[in-house]
Amino acid sequence: MKSFALLLATTCALFATSPLTAVAADTYPSRPVHLVVPFAPGGGTDLVARVLGEGMAGELGQPVVVDNKAGGGTLIGSDFVAKATPDGYTLLVATFANAVNPSLHAKMPYNQDTAFAPVSLIGRSPNVLVVRPDKPFKTVSDVIAYAKANPGKLSYGSFGIGTSAHLAAELFKSLAKVDLTHVPYRGAGPAITDLLAGQIDVMFTTISSAASHINGGTLRAIAVTSAQRSPAFPQVPTIAESGVPGYLAESWYGIFAPAGTPAEVIAKLNAAAKHAAASENFQKRIAEEGLVVIGSSPEELARYVVGEEARWSKIVRDAHIVAE
Repeated sequence: MKSFALLLATTCALFATSPLTAVAADTYPSRPVHLVVPFAPGGGTDLVARVLGEGMAGELGQPVVVDNKAGGGTLIGSDFVAKATPDGYTLLVATFANAVNPSLHAKMPYNQDTAFAPVSLIGRSPNVLVVRPDKPFKTVSDVIAYAKANPGKLSYGSFGIGTSAHLAAELFKSLAKVDLTHVPYRGAGPAITDLLAGQIDVMFTTISSAASHINGGTLRAIAVTSAQRSPAFPQVPTIAESGVPGYLAESWYGIFAPAGTPAEVIAKLNAAAKHAAASENFQKRIAEEGLVVIGSSPEELARYVVGEEARWSKIVRDAHIVAE
């Protein structure tokens, strides 16, 4: 299957010699650009898109409008962009789900490897392993010891099958060789509510969903899922340094255009996205997300997503995970 990198190279070669697309790129953008967020308003992806869009608008000289098209585990919004006219006016805010969906769904409405042209990896952020402060778990070793002594009795919540919270826990189970019981919810909110109420034991949730509870003392942060400690909680160790070597699970945000978008337009979008992501306003307003800002080239995003697809497909396959 064609990788994003191959697609990008092919796209650039195709449009480099086309006078019509050169003219279009010279006048681009001449109307508002739409950022499609495949989630409902109010979540972390929505926040990142809106703040990023503000910065991109200043660079592009046109409004950047956020369109929320939720449903289907991001398939609805992603499919909308995949089938949009490749002119740079309809973009996708892609996440962890976009790299996992090909493994979860036997049939998808678009081909993940050929439907999109990469623009930029905006940033990566860890999830955080949290428990109620009255639980006896203060370290990753505590969690592992209890899980091994009580197979299947320790429950973890997620915000749905195939989400970062789910797969981060499945990776933990695989590497730590423990048995945990999955309790899926429809969103981070209900899962956090039940975690606070003691209905589930632990959760590998996003930093944005847990930050206020950690800071308020109603949840204890045990470890983060990234390779390095998070700037949002520098005192919290990583799971890898806490006794599970090789552990790494990240949420991420990237911008994609429909395949066939002119290379010159991709270049303008990439420059605008990188400038917006590097701005003080963006970094200040998404600080609670724990986001490590990247602002990559299209090629770097392509390589990253191909690697994510390969890594998570093994976890999905080994854990026999199927979409709802």
